[in-house]
Formats: sequence, C-alpha cells, structure tokens
Amino acid sequence: MTTRRAFLAGSVAAGLSACGPTRPPSTVRAPAAAHDARGGMAGRPMPALGPTGVVHDGRALGAFGIDPAIRHPDVLSHRTKLGLLVPATNTSAEAELWRIIADNRDALDGVGIHTTPVVTPRPVLRTEEDLNEYRRQFVAGLGAAIDHALLAEPDRLVMGMSLEHVLYGLEPIRAVAEEARRRSRTPWATWHDAAPRALNAVGAKRIGLLTPFDEIGNRNASRMFEELGFEVVSTVGFACANALDIAHVPNAAKERAIMELLATPANRLDAIVQCGTNMSLVPVTEKLEPVVGIPILGINAVTFWHALRDNGIHAQLARAGRLLREH
Repeated sequence: MTTRRAFLAGSVAAGLSACGPTRPPSTVRAPAAAHDARGGMAGRPMPALGPTGVVHDGRALGAFGIDPAIRHPDVLSHRTKLGLLVPATNTSAEAELWRIIADNRDALDGVGIHTTPVVTPRPVLRTEEDLNEYRRQFVAGLGAAIDHALLAEPDRLVMGMSLEHVLYGLEPIRAVAEEARRRSRTPWATWHDAAPRALNAVGAKRIGLLTPFDEIGNRNASRMFEELGFEVVSTVGFACANALDIAHVPNAAKERAIMELLATPANRLDAIVQCGTNMSLVPVTEKLEPVVGIPILGINAVTFWHALRDNGIHAQLARAGRLLREH
C-alpha cells in the first residue's frame, strides 16, 4: 500500500509539472517593476497608460490625476483577489461563494473571485476505472488552469475540487497540492488544509460525511479524514454517475440524509462534513444547524473561510453557517 501511495504521489506530481512553465514569484504590491517569465510585469505600477495618457475627443490629457508611479488597487478586488480553480463541469462552487459575499456585502467589500475552469473532457464517475481517468484528466488540466488563473494576479488560489474523491490518501493529495504551489509560487487554500482547521475550531472529532460519491469515493474521503486524525462514524454518498450531475442533487435529499442517516442519536456526531464542490450546501446548513445542534461544514464555505482567514479577513459572516459566523 505504501508503494502504491508513493507511486501515485510521484505520478500526479509529474503529470502536473509536465504541463508547462512556471511563473516566478509575483511581488504584487511592490512599487518597482519587474518582468516575469512571459514578458509581462509583476508588481508594476497600475494602471499603465499609453504615451498620450487619457484622451478626450482625440486630445491628450495626460495622466488625468492617475499617479503613474504607484500601483492603484483593483477597484472591485481591492482587499483580496482569490483565484478559484474548479472542474469545468462545476456550476456550484463559484455561485456559492458569491452568494456568501452578496449576503455580507459590507464585511466582504473588496473581496473578489476570479474563476478558472479545469478541463475534464470525460467526467464519468461510474467505475474505479472512470475515477482513475477523471484523476488523470484533472491533473493534466490543472497546470494549464493555474497558468490561466495567474494572468489575473490573484493573491491566493483556491482548489475548488475534492481531491480525496479521486486520490487515495493524504500523501498523493498533498503531492498534487505541493506541485500546484511550486508551479504557481502563490499561496493556496485547499480542502485538506481547511477541513481540519474548521473541525478543530468547532472541537469536532466524531464526524459524518455527506458526499456525491459512490462507495469507492466515500472510502477515499473517509481515509483522508482518518489520516487527518478524525473518526468517521458514518457516510452517505449520492453515487452521482457524472460530475455534472452532482449539482442536481435536490436539497430535500441532502436534508433527509442529514436528518435520517447522519445526525442520529446513535451516531453521536460532533459535526457533519460535506465533500464535493459541485454539491451546494449553504441553504441546507443554515436551515438544519439549529435543528441538529452540531456544525454542518460544507466544502465551499469552509475553504472560503480558510482563504479569508489566511488573508487577514476575520469578519463574522451571516447566512453561511455557524463556522463563518463564530470563528
């Protein structure tokens, strides 16, 4: 088993590193200009204006009050710009994060999300062979997606993917994440870092998992959390046969799974954890947390919380669950 883990860790890292060039460190807020490997400018004063400056009806007006020696902030993402990488089939992660921002306009003013899809041409998930092919496609597409995301100069990248679905254990998951960090030279927010931080924040040890996965995916997810030091008491997976289908799991089914199968007296859970970034959960979390009396931690909200806290944004956020409100 150790040999297989090492092989997987090496193969996924090799697949990602083979996808093209890396970007040198970006000094985003530095006042001096420096060229990056693609001939662009890192840390340059912005916005750069053409030789004439502002023009009005063909007449040059110069800088028009824009100081050309400083880097003016991104107007909409002046506090932090997050680059979100998701499978191209994912229609939920970005929408869920923007919903949290919209519900907390004052607290999150200046927080922006720039989404880049990771192309996975055959998102079928019926068999273990399908999962292996999906893993290969995701890792192969991740390198190009990182390069595209970096064109917007994000402060931090967010892995909008449940890597435990297609990778077996923490070692290969961390190998992919570390290779992504090496390639991008940019901080990352990842689920395998965010989840234990959140569970420790709420004091949870005994957990139940809610996923869109089949039994193979659930075993992989359980393994990750057990290697992180948590006891997985019960799992429920909706066994979605296609990555696109995950977004179509009805909220009523999620609620029933939580109430009838996970948050039972016999399970004595400290928290419910939801995997699968294309399966939204914030409305369900808000509705059921007061009923079940334990935290319900959805992957999108938790990873976003982790990214915000690491970027120094500690505001208490409403309508996104107990974790974001209290921690």
